[in-house]
Order: sequence, then structure tokens, then C-alpha cells
Amino acid sequence: MASSQSTLSPLFSKPPATSLQIAPTTSSDEESAYIDWDNLGFQLMQTDYMYVTKCSDDGIFRQGQLNRYGNIQLSPSAGVLNYGQGLFEGTKAYRREDGRVFLFRPEQNAIRMQIGAERMCMPSPSTDQFVEAVKQTALANKRWIPPFGKGALYIRPLLIGSGPILGFAPAPEYTFLVYACPVGNYFKQGTAPLNLYVEEDVHRASRGGAGGVKSITNYAPVLKAMKNAKANGYSDVLYVDAVNKKYIEEVSSCNIFLVKGNVLSTPIAKGTILEGITRKSIIDIALDLGYTVEERLIEVDELFSADEVFCTGTAVCVAPVGSITYKGQRIEYKISSDQSCKQFYSRLVGIQRGVIKDERNWIVEIE
Repeated sequence: MASSQSTLSPLFSKPPATSLQIAPTTSSDEESAYIDWDNLGFQLMQTDYMYVTKCSDDGIFRQGQLNRYGNIQLSPSAGVLNYGQGLFEGTKAYRREDGRVFLFRPEQNAIRMQIGAERMCMPSPSTDQFVEAVKQTALANKRWIPPFGKGALYIRPLLIGSGPILGFAPAPEYTFLVYACPVGNYFKQGTAPLNLYVEEDVHRASRGGAGGVKSITNYAPVLKAMKNAKANGYSDVLYVDAVNKKYIEEVSSCNIFLVKGNVLSTPIAKGTILEGITRKSIIDIALDLGYTVEERLIEVDELFSADEVFCTGTAVCVAPVGSITYKGQRIEYKISSDQSCKQFYSRLVGIQRGVIKDERNWIVEIE
């Protein structure tokens, strides 16, 4: 139980090839990257290759290629720079104890990008093209995949309006790009419980907007709220709905769940909340474990009576919440080894690592 206390020019310098190409390799490409895997954290680390493909008026993405990771060229009038026409995704590649490499539900990321692309008037790669691009990127950067149990290779697919446009309209050309980076824990405090701050004045999304898709335009507007919260010692910000200002929605980059007894509740996704892949997976896992799952409107006041609260996302995985501050009151949650979120985390990670049988075909091996 919670307790409370006061308180286009061409995009690249070289034209894209018509078939998959890889830049010449060196001997280091076959070696493991020299990294302190025990202190990885979540920060940008340049790897070896990125995948690129483009399409124009016909909306069909060509066969992609792998280029050395590096800067790209964009026209100053590119649609993504002037009108924010862009989407991104996030998935991970995991190394198992036997050395084999797997992805977790990449087709769901492809489908989510397609939904987002339709909302943003953009063409999108097919599910097969998307998954193949992710596989190629992971394989090309295989030496950067952390050892078993030390982290994962975070893979970031981007879809951007790369063509030049002056008047407000969809871009005439689009680029699908995938890069990767080895990562550990998302938050600086590692696996320590999160301390959230409920923000009532700044809103992440509103009805009719693009909050339900992974648009690049959803993130910069909340940077100020995040910066202020972190300056005051909080891990992140929990946002409320923009209309009534009383229903919780999500944290800056992850979904949120409440547990009360045997009931798991999460805000319903109705256009202002991103439907995370990890969110979907935790809902299925909870049902398997016998929990009742509710997707509904959740009032902020329910935080006071929740037994536990946790966040989910590709980057954060499953992160317990230790406290939430709302209107000057700090709500604290007991952290214990038998928490529901730790059961969910163990089941999820067990499936990803191959320790627990994958009954739903969530895992895709990279060969």
C-alpha cells in the first residue's frame, strides 16, 4: 500500500546502390568491441554500420544498403527539418549464453511505424523490409552486441521526410535509416526505483494530436519539464491528460502500470498514449500469470492507494517506481523481492534470453 507524506540535395555523399552493399571491412570488424560491459549505461556510442534506403513519389522503398556509420547530408529545406515529418522506433538485439543473437517482436515495431507513417502522410517500408533492415544492422554491428546478461544492442529505425520542400506539404522523398548502439540501464540510477514527478501544466499530448504514434515531434516539447524535474532530484515526469488534468497518461519515454491486489491497470491508449511493445508484452505476461488486466482511465488520486507502480518500455524494460510526487505530496511505494513487476520482469527477460520457452513466437533469431 502506498503511503503519503508532505512534501534534397542527395541524402548521402555517395548515391545509394540498387542492392545491399557493405563497405570494405577491416580485421577489427570481426573482433569484439573493447567496452566496459559492466558499466555500459545508456549513451550514444558510435558503431560500425547503418542501413539506408530511400523512396520517392511512387512510395516504394528500394533495396537498402549498409554504409559505414557517419553523418548524413540533408537539404536545409528537407521536410523533416522544416515541418517535423519524421518517426522513429526502438528495438533491441540480445546475445544468448550460447552466442546466438535474437530480436524481440520486431514486426510489432514495423506495424507501429506503418500506423505512424499513415498519420504523418509518409510512405513506410513493409514489415518484411523493416525486419530485414533491423536484422542486417544487427549483424553488421554484431561485435557491439553485449555479452549475455550485460545489456543489449539498441536499434533505432528512423523514417524521415528527406526531400526538399518549401510550402507546407508532404516531402517529395523519404529515407528509412537504421543505426545501433550497445546499451545497459536507461536511467542513471541503474535498477534503483524511479522517483517520478506529476506534471500538471506541461502536456505530452492532446486529443487529435500525434501522441499515439512515435513521431519525433512528441519529444522535444517535454524536454523542459524533464530538465526541471531532474534538476529537483526526480528520475522523470508523469504526465496527465490535457483536457481534465486528472487522468495519468504516461512518463516521458515509457508507459506506466499500477498494481492493486491481483489487478494490473494501465491507462487506455486512445490517441494520446503510445502503445509500447513492452506494454503489450507485459499485459500478455500478466494474463498468463493469472492477473486481471484493465486498460482504462486512471485518476491521479489512484496513485495513493496503489500497492505498486512501475514503468515499461524498450529502453527501460520494466522499472519499479519508488515514489511519485503530486501536488507537494510524496507517495512512497514499498520495494520488495516479491513485487509483481519483478515477476513480470523475470518472465520477460527469461523469454528474451531463452531461459523461458517462447510460447507466442515473440523471438526472432538473426542468422
